[in-house]
Amino acid sequence: MTIPFASFLPMERELGPALREAFDRVFRRSWYVEGAEDEAFERAFAEYLGMRHCVGVGNGLDALMLALKALGIGEGDEVIVPSNTFIATALAVTYVGARVVFVEPDIRTFNIDPARIEGAVTERTKAIMPVHLYGQACDMDPIMEIARRRGLKVVEDCAQAHGATYKGRKVGTFGDAAGFSFYPGKNLGALGDAGAAVTNDDALAEKIRALGNYGSDYKYHHIYKGNNSRLDELQAAFLSVKLPHLDRMNADRRRIAGRYLSGIRNPGVTLPFVRDDCVPVWHIFGVRCEARDALESHLKARGVGTNKHYPIPMHLQECYRDLGYSKGDFPIAEAISATELSLPMYYGMSDEEIECVVEAINTF
Repeated sequence: MTIPFASFLPMERELGPALREAFDRVFRRSWYVEGAEDEAFERAFAEYLGMRHCVGVGNGLDALMLALKALGIGEGDEVIVPSNTFIATALAVTYVGARVVFVEPDIRTFNIDPARIEGAVTERTKAIMPVHLYGQACDMDPIMEIARRRGLKVVEDCAQAHGATYKGRKVGTFGDAAGFSFYPGKNLGALGDAGAAVTNDDALAEKIRALGNYGSDYKYHHIYKGNNSRLDELQAAFLSVKLPHLDRMNADRRRIAGRYLSGIRNPGVTLPFVRDDCVPVWHIFGVRCEARDALESHLKARGVGTNKHYPIPMHLQECYRDLGYSKGDFPIAEAISATELSLPMYYGMSDEEIECVVEAINTF
C-alpha cells in the first residue's frame, strides 16, 4: 500500500461539485477582486472565530506583515518570534524593517516557551509573535500577561491552526491581530494562495485593509505607502464552500491523531505532547526520533510518505546570516530540526492506511 504524506482527494470527492459551482458563479459575475464573494467570506470567517473583523489578503505572510505594519512596527524595533517555525513568521518582521529576535520553544509542544520570552525583551521590543505550530495552541495566558505588563503588541501566527482552541477559545482571538494562511495544504485551504488578518480593533482593521490595497482608503486616494495584497473573489468563493466543513474535517484529523497516539508503541519514537487545556487541529503530526533519517527511509520503503518540518532552523538559514547566529545558539530548535518527522495526516485517511503507518513505525 502507498500512503501519501498528504492528499486532497477525499475532500475533492465530497466538495468538488460545490467548488465547481463556486467557480461558475464567480465567472458568470465577471468580478474578480474586492467583491461580494470576498465580503461574504470575511463575514463568515470573522463570525466563525468570534471576531469583529476579517480582512482578506493575498497570503499568510502578507497577513502577518500587514498586521505588523498597521501596528506601526518598523525600523529600529524588535519582534520576538519562536526559533522553531516556518520562515514566513520571521520574514514578516523583516519586511516591515524590524529585527527578528528568536526565543526557544518548549521541547514538548514545539511552541514558543513563555518562560523564555521575558529574558528576550529589550527597550526596542515592540511585539511578540507566537505561532500555533502544527495546529497546537500556544500557552497564551502567560504570553498575554507579559505583553500587557511590558506594553507589547501580540500578533498571532495562526497559519497552521484554523479552529484550534486554548482553554475553550479559538486561536487568533487573543492578540491585537492574527494572521491566517489559506494555502491549499492548510486545514482550511484555498485552491491557490490566500490569507486573512483578523482583529477586534476597528481602526486597525481599516488600516490593514488600506495597506493591502495600495495604501488607499478610497479609489485613487492613497494615505499610506501600501502593498498590493487582496483576497481574490475566486479563492474567497472556494473558501466559503469549505469553511462550513472545517470543524468536521478537523475532527477527522483528531480521529487520525488519536489512532497514532494510541497505536504507536516504538520506544525510539517520541509522540506529540498535547496540553490538557488545548484542542489541536493536527495540521501536522510530527514525531521525534534520534534516528530520524533511518526512520524516514524505513517508512519510504514501506510506501509511507513523510516530510520534515523544518530541516534547517531559521537562525542557520543563509538569508538570516546577517543576524550573526551560529550553530549551537538555539539548541532546542536545532534538536527539533534534526529529529522531527511528519507522518501522513489529511482528511479522509482510511483506518487501513492509518494502521499501515502505525505498523510500519512499530517495526522500525
